[in-house]
Amino acid sequence: MKYENFHTFDVKAGDAIATVTFDFGTVNVQGQEMLADLNSLAMRLERDRDTKVVIFQSANPEVWVCHYDTELLKDMSTEAVSRDEAQLLDLQSVCERISKVPQATIAKLEGFARGGGHELALALDMRFAVRGKFKFMQMEVGMGILPCGGGASRMARQTGLGRALEITLSARDFDADEAEAMGTINKALDADEIDDYVNTLAQRIAKFPAESINACKQMVYESIDKPIEDALKAEAYWLYQATSKTPAVKRFQIADEQGLEHDMENQRNWEKLVMEVQDIN
Repeated sequence: MKYENFHTFDVKAGDAIATVTFDFGTVNVQGQEMLADLNSLAMRLERDRDTKVVIFQSANPEVWVCHYDTELLKDMSTEAVSRDEAQLLDLQSVCERISKVPQATIAKLEGFARGGGHELALALDMRFAVRGKFKFMQMEVGMGILPCGGGASRMARQTGLGRALEITLSARDFDADEAEAMGTINKALDADEIDDYVNTLAQRIAKFPAESINACKQMVYESIDKPIEDALKAEAYWLYQATSKTPAVKRFQIADEQGLEHDMENQRNWEKLVMEVQDIN
């Protein structure tokens, strides 16, 4: 798959990992150019069976992705609409499409991510941030609106209701350690740690079957707001999507024939064994 002709970021792909590096103007402003690029990127990722992990980072050490372009916001309608008339906004649609790509997606956050930029980060599967550099904010309430790129919806799923309301109603900066405590990121890391941590994680995931990665991801998202019985049925559905396309059953057969599960040493070394089993096709 070729990842070329983007205007707001560059993409380098190889060894089942793609790295998207935002580099647009002074602050990576999130306007129509970036949304168009992200939509095009999602379309290619949806068709890419070789790439398994996508890392999103910034060429600017101070900013990951800036807020939504005010040039567009100033032209918003001032007319209220009914629930039936409400349509998905551009930022909502693009973030939702990015969230559903079959690859595991990781945000490597080394600078500010405010407003729409933070909402894009929330749409990715995992987030890791640098202490002393990363700050996030949802400032929309102070402008008279609300987070409208999935921020309010995804925030509550990440943090719980009380923390989501504190974040969206305070309109203040939160640093990396606060973000970890709140649940908006997976982990806060020192500046000299983040590259190794994210790269090691990406390389580990990239060794697993693409179909299994996608099935795990889609199942987790699908189950979030379902009753437990429906969530368990969805889990069963995605299980068979995986077994129909991966060598899982063959691997289980070999393990059973060799009695591997009864070996205590294997029980102690599952983290290593799960990587070695990738050679069984």
